[in-house]
Amino acid sequence: MPLFDLPLEQLRDYTSSAVPPADLDAFWDRTLAEAQAHPLAAVFEPVDNYLGVIDTFDVSYSGFGGDRIKGWLHVPSQLEPSAELPVVVEYIGYSGGRGLVNQNTRWAQAGYAHFIMDTRGQGYGGVSGDTPDPHPSAGGINYAGLMTRGADHQDNYYFRRVYVDAFRAVEAAQSHPAVDRSKVILAGVSQGGGITVAAAGLAAGRLDGVIAALPDVPFLQDFPRAIDIAPRGPYPEIAGFLGRHRDRYDSMLAVLNYFDGVHLGRAASVPALFSAAQMDDICPPSTVFASYNNYGVSGGAPEKDVEVYRFNNHEGGQEHHWIKQLQFLRKLLSS
Repeated sequence: MPLFDLPLEQLRDYTSSAVPPADLDAFWDRTLAEAQAHPLAAVFEPVDNYLGVIDTFDVSYSGFGGDRIKGWLHVPSQLEPSAELPVVVEYIGYSGGRGLVNQNTRWAQAGYAHFIMDTRGQGYGGVSGDTPDPHPSAGGINYAGLMTRGADHQDNYYFRRVYVDAFRAVEAAQSHPAVDRSKVILAGVSQGGGITVAAAGLAAGRLDGVIAALPDVPFLQDFPRAIDIAPRGPYPEIAGFLGRHRDRYDSMLAVLNYFDGVHLGRAASVPALFSAAQMDDICPPSTVFASYNNYGVSGGAPEKDVEVYRFNNHEGGQEHHWIKQLQFLRKLLSS
């Protein structure tokens, strides 16, 4: 895949033309207050993961609308009873779920508690999932996939439910006795990266304990540009829908605007390490840089950096970037 987006010198200054809704904060204040009216009721059931050095708990908690959301919590085994670990709350890429019990334990291998949120209504591609999406809008008219589900109104949009689930996942992780509730790191790749940006912004001023964000090639950023230029992946679901429903463009963008990480990340107040891949035709680098350049601008301008992988597509830095993330957290936690 050749370089198809803006050159790097322009990417570093690109900020998006999207304008946030006037009631963005009020919308999310109302949304999260409604969610927190439901008891969190986090449950952690020990489960055999067939591993000798990591203990795993099968997690469930109340997300959007009180719906029960699944997850895994992995912790290094043989912890002292009073031990409290920093926790990485990980969100999963598009179509994936939490996976099998021992499929992803790398943050626990590095000595962290590792909380993996199952993504409602996903887990049908790549990695399996166990959480349905029971909302009535799931049966509405939409393009194949999830990007247009409930897009008739911001109250019904699919990612409203997912972002609430992500916010409450932090609360659930903090409720476990092995977790240091004052040291929560948010992380994810692609869709998981986009959810990371959103959760960091939504937590600011609403939820204590989040100390860092690690959005890796994040999805769900700068919707107007992404819809226009992304030739592959989930964004074309929106273009496909609009190709038939030709009169819906303005109304759909108005809904998507409430969920754009470019807007939500502005409120973030914790350090962040982003990544972008210059040949990425699923999450084009300009959309990632729009998110990065807006991140934290109204949240006190926290420390942030972005690793750029010039010759990579949506796979980004992979294992090379994980080392960068480990180094970033080691420095942060030792300061």
